[in-house]
Amino acid sequence: MPILTLDLGQRGYDIHIGSGLLAGLGGWVAPLLKQKRVGIVSNTTVAPLYLARVTAALQNHGLECLPVVLPDGEVHKNWQTLDTLFAELIRHRFERGSTLLALGGGVIGDMTGFAAASFQRGIDFIQIPTTLLAQVDSSVGGKTGINHTLGKNLIGAFHQPRLVVIDVETLTTLPKRQLAAGLAEVIKYGIIWDEGFFALLEERMDHLLALDGEWLGEIIRVSCAIKAEVVRQDEREHGVRALLNLGHTFGHALETLIGYGEILHGEAVAIGMVMAARLGERLGRHGKEEVERMRALMVRAGLPVSAPPLSKEAFFEVMGRDKKVRSGRMRFVVPQGIGRATTEADIPREEVEATLRDFGIV
Repeated sequence: MPILTLDLGQRGYDIHIGSGLLAGLGGWVAPLLKQKRVGIVSNTTVAPLYLARVTAALQNHGLECLPVVLPDGEVHKNWQTLDTLFAELIRHRFERGSTLLALGGGVIGDMTGFAAASFQRGIDFIQIPTTLLAQVDSSVGGKTGINHTLGKNLIGAFHQPRLVVIDVETLTTLPKRQLAAGLAEVIKYGIIWDEGFFALLEERMDHLLALDGEWLGEIIRVSCAIKAEVVRQDEREHGVRALLNLGHTFGHALETLIGYGEILHGEAVAIGMVMAARLGERLGRHGKEEVERMRALMVRAGLPVSAPPLSKEAFFEVMGRDKKVRSGRMRFVVPQGIGRATTEADIPREEVEATLRDFGIV
């Protein structure tokens, strides 16, 4: 497939998408390095599958590799795990000219990026995402960070990677639940940006669930192209990039209250997007038909669309700590039908409460 480029001037980078790309990884990575040292950060699930292949591809180009294998799961996206990574880098005398490579899903990508942004006050890193969610969303755009017990992704930094390499073949080892979680972020692009893309997903969802390589590659390419254009326009989320948070204000609250790892990020975002769509219907931004189309597509993707019984007050407490709050006001991304959305900050509390009641949150 054609190489995508995220145009951020000197901090821009290429996004390679295709099948079997891990074998040629060294040829893209080596020219970018300041030193021939790479720390490969992975987890206990992904490392047995791909670490040896990636290490061999880099060593074939004369690179020295340090593997750092962290525990798997959102519950480990915290200071303690990050400190384990820092300790390995310090013990092996990594320097400002060293580079980290994130081999895994969104958790590994976020933590590796935050480590790179922080270690020695900033070193380079490269994204090799192995889950659909990471491939279409978190690996592109430079958002890095960790969770806190009081909220999702509250600690982090903007730090762009030097390169993103997406090998579609890694999705063949992805559990179906993780694949569905990634499709939530794919569906999001159709809702906020491109109605035609949403219609294509309605037409081809069965092909995606069957891991049709051609269609998966195309869907990933379109998703990354949309994400790259949004980030190009608004890298630090002062405007249009906030639209990428569709479903996240509700979704992050669900993750915090239910427990990291008990519900996957993409699952929480799917429920959050249905909530946001219902809120949009209440506010007169679109009709019931649009809500039903969004809900039906998520159900076809294998995603949850209802919330467990939770406390309304606890929900508002967590949403009030969300990083999208500005001047004490919660902000919601609200669909304006399919293909367009806006960020709104002055939504009456009673409308949000009514939306939560629709989902059994009282």
